[in-house]
Amino acid sequence: MASTESARQILSGQDALREWQEDLYKDFHLNPELSHHEERTSGIVADQLGQSGFEVHRNVGGSGVVGVLANGDGPTVLLRADMDALPVAEATGLEYASLSEAIDDQGAQTPAMHACGHDSHMAALLGAARLFSEERAAWSGTLIALFQPAEELGDGARGMVDDGLVSLIPRPDVALAQHVLVHPAGTVGTHSGPFLSMADSVRITLFGRGSHGSMPHLSIDPAVLASMVVVRLQAVVAREVQPGEFAVLTVGKVAVGAKSNIIDDHAVLELNIRTYSKPVRDQLLAAIERIAKAESEASGSPKEPDIELYNSYPLTDNDPDVTARVTAAFEDYFPDGAVQDYGRQTASEDFSDVPSAFGVPYTYWGFGGVDPQEYAAAEAAGRLSEIPANHSPKFAPVLQPTLTTGTAALVVAASAWLGKD
Repeated sequence: MASTESARQILSGQDALREWQEDLYKDFHLNPELSHHEERTSGIVADQLGQSGFEVHRNVGGSGVVGVLANGDGPTVLLRADMDALPVAEATGLEYASLSEAIDDQGAQTPAMHACGHDSHMAALLGAARLFSEERAAWSGTLIALFQPAEELGDGARGMVDDGLVSLIPRPDVALAQHVLVHPAGTVGTHSGPFLSMADSVRITLFGRGSHGSMPHLSIDPAVLASMVVVRLQAVVAREVQPGEFAVLTVGKVAVGAKSNIIDDHAVLELNIRTYSKPVRDQLLAAIERIAKAESEASGSPKEPDIELYNSYPLTDNDPDVTARVTAAFEDYFPDGAVQDYGRQTASEDFSDVPSAFGVPYTYWGFGGVDPQEYAAAEAAGRLSEIPANHSPKFAPVLQPTLTTGTAALVVAASAWLGKD
């Protein structure tokens, strides 16, 4: 493929960037910043894009950064990376492990860690941007490098769109993005159609009547009420969702009371649901509301529960034609066996809000971050579940070939449109 030859020419300078890129990655990892607080990170990103000759737009949707590199006639391709970290205390033991603490949106001090690999996403895209800048004879068109804040809250992409992204930059012909996952480093994985699930978080406040622990007859115990709601919710997927449809309903937080001999007057549940279908999503949300209200009434609650929907993520539904084109380019460039179908992932993303705002097709793929020998040994022993996954305090993608693969994937995919015949 002619586009692959262009990609090979662009990637010919990759080895020369290796030390710079690894140092950049380590710096991001050492200095994580939480969602909507990516000030230092975005400053580094903007500076690096400027050094690579991009027209740079800062503070888009808060701390978002967009770089535009025009290089003659041809298609326009948007590549995206996310920037935010998580409130997690790192336990990887890496020499560049984060010791950072941050102030969250509630004003509390919390540890911070790049526990989802966004540091590798940024380093890979900055590497790809520099390679495209240095090998302009190998391609033609316009490259957009978009660095998004607040992916972990599900509102970062929408924030950039609401801040005028569509009128700020050229309209792309296609949008592309990737995520490091628990697969062997050196592999990439595509999937046509629904790839990442929709996600919604729900906060339910249940109301009771407080009392002394020795006088339960005077109370309406929210701990008992919350327990009944949790038990009832466990039957929704098993007994209400049609077999064969995918759905996850997880109660991740139950908060009630402050002391053993005090019956509180309220309880708070926090739930998370994952679906690939809007009708199933609506069915789960309706069931949650029905159960919370019914159990509250059954317990004699003084008022109906408060139900709040937050941190909602759209479905990531990969365009079949774009995915086929990217997959073919990957298969032409990477070694045999390196390109896989990762299948559907139950994680969620807000990347698709960007191409949806432009009305353009997109695809989103994964690349591996686990030492291949470690992965093979764990797989042979049936212990893959023991490898620390994204959001774990022990999540630690190996430095290489994770970065070189992630960088190459971006270059190869973009070259499927920008490469010269």
